[in-house]
Amino acid sequence: MKTALSLLLAGMAFAQTAPKQEKSAFDKATLEAYLRNLELYLPSVQAKIDDAQPSKEMPGFFDVWVHWVAPNNATKDELVYVSKDGKTIFQGSVYQVNRNPFQPNLDKIHTDLQPSFGARGGPVSLVMFSDFECPMCKAEAAILRQNVEKSFPDKVRVYFIDNPLDSIHTWAHTAADAGRCVYKQNPQKFWDYFDWVYDQQENIGLDNFSSKLQQFATQKGIDGVALGHCVETKASEADVQREMAMGKALQINATPTLFINGRRLEGELPWQTLDTLIKMELDHQAQEAQAADKCCEAGPQKVVK
Repeated sequence: MKTALSLLLAGMAFAQTAPKQEKSAFDKATLEAYLRNLELYLPSVQAKIDDAQPSKEMPGFFDVWVHWVAPNNATKDELVYVSKDGKTIFQGSVYQVNRNPFQPNLDKIHTDLQPSFGARGGPVSLVMFSDFECPMCKAEAAILRQNVEKSFPDKVRVYFIDNPLDSIHTWAHTAADAGRCVYKQNPQKFWDYFDWVYDQQENIGLDNFSSKLQQFATQKGIDGVALGHCVETKASEADVQREMAMGKALQINATPTLFINGRRLEGELPWQTLDTLIKMELDHQAQEAQAADKCCEAGPQKVVK
């Protein structure tokens, strides 16, 4: 009896003196609870936390992607940095003074397979992540189509990337598939489709999309049978998924989202604002080039007597 009592007392003493284990963000439950309290997410919002991966942007930290899903299927993806000991987390962007601040965005944007118009090889790249059912996207599309080539005929190239918001728009994804089908059949006709979809946006629904699409094909000289088959079989779905993956990597949660040489701009922007920002980017490039030239100029030779 004494031996058992001694062991019990010893165990109690150990429990009282053992150091308290500190919480770590590597415990996904702890990280989720912390972020819920920070962002005031309701219990109905579901979270999925990916495994930690060594961070390229922040040596000594890990990248942890957190995916939030609301009851209406609206989603938000965010990147959280976690220290190696799991005791420190932070959100935000990481910048290196000797590196282009927008390079991380540029590394995630791939435009080689995307519809585009404007100056080929122009010094300014304007990338539009958009949704065909989005009213603000319609307004921004008209602004770009009416002004870019007229104002910057040899300076700006515009690229379009699908980012349909499936949680709130019923036919945007189908329209994205159709757009890629048109692009595969005739890349130049894509911009006819682009203008047509936004012009007809208020008259299109999921119930009449196919018939409207056939009307468009007849008007623009596109093979309607091949186009319909492409949409029905989702032959272009892989392209749309690739585009949406780009948006996810860039943490795009709203449309339209524009990138001017990697600089993120969200929401509908008037042409006056875009015009100013493009000119500022061109001026910045000129200043960078001038600074580089001065750096490489040979100074006066010192005469040694």
